[in-house]
Amino acid sequence: MFSDIYRNKKVIITGNTGFKGSWLSTWLLLCGAKVYGYSIDVPTNPSMYKVLNLEHKIEEQKFADVRDKDAFADFVNKIKPDFIFHLAAQAIVSTSYKNPFDTISTNVIGTASVLEAIKNVDWNLTAVLITSDKAYDNVEWIWGYRENDAMGGKDVYSGSKGAAELVIKSYWHSFIKNNSFVKLGVARAGNVIGGGDWSKDRIVVDTIQAFSNNQPVEIRSPKATRPWQHVLEPLSGYLRLGQMLASNKINNGEAFNFGPRAEQTKTVLQLVTDIAINWGMNPEKCVSITGQIPFEEAKLLKLNCDKALAYLNWHSTLCYQSTVKYITDWYREYYSGNENRLYDVTIAQIENFVQEAKKQDLLWSL
Repeated sequence: MFSDIYRNKKVIITGNTGFKGSWLSTWLLLCGAKVYGYSIDVPTNPSMYKVLNLEHKIEEQKFADVRDKDAFADFVNKIKPDFIFHLAAQAIVSTSYKNPFDTISTNVIGTASVLEAIKNVDWNLTAVLITSDKAYDNVEWIWGYRENDAMGGKDVYSGSKGAAELVIKSYWHSFIKNNSFVKLGVARAGNVIGGGDWSKDRIVVDTIQAFSNNQPVEIRSPKATRPWQHVLEPLSGYLRLGQMLASNKINNGEAFNFGPRAEQTKTVLQLVTDIAINWGMNPEKCVSITGQIPFEEAKLLKLNCDKALAYLNWHSTLCYQSTVKYITDWYREYYSGNENRLYDVTIAQIENFVQEAKKQDLLWSL
């Protein structure tokens, strides 16, 4: 897969101890990469990073704040990686309302710190910086946002992601585009779900934790719709983007959207109900609607992914039903007390995902 481009390559992942970072680390290990992690801490307990024992599977784990530009630059210059995937972020909307300054500094200054570290490198380096679909100025229209639409953000989290995009753009034009050693791409995705997530105020996390105790889950916005996608969907896009940049097959310095099929857009209530059915819960007794909305949430935001299809031969792979099954299968192993099997379960889900992509003739799967 990915034309074997990651085999024996050194890859730094910032935010590797988080949910997406743990999945990406596992996938890159499967690809034969040498993975180096850079994170401020292990953000949740339980955590996928701990459950999969990733600290003993990767080459090196550095616990430090990505906002410390000198420390991060020292790490990059020591490792001299072939690839950097920048995932480190404050990614929880509810937390951004409680800690707006930390959210802005992590998402904006942290991104600038990564850019500082790579702008003057003198070896071949491909960097993929992950922001969010929330970076777009969301006017809640029915059309998907394209990569050239305006950045914005009415809430602090969205604003921090929009600001990070502006920082990337300014560093690109001021420094990086003139450095022939560096290839850089930006990836935007959102509403990512999957096994191994224990982040606060996430609907799948709340649902599984309630169901594991045979209790209904409390939801505040049952009719809110989201374009749900399994975590492997955008990760396949990030890895494909890195592959194509490193191979000089796409323009340097551009952004790409990675989103699900239109049929993946479901209400919160529908998602919870379908997880309940797969979990073995009574779908008519699986929810408790609180009606309490402590902060404003966007009602509609979806991405246009035509550019990723045209230039990367990428589109989402799983149908909605498979997404739900992947999630419940992963968590069922955990809550059944089979933690020692979860690395193999994670690898198996990645391999099954790749096989499904091959059936759909997606070139990254080869």
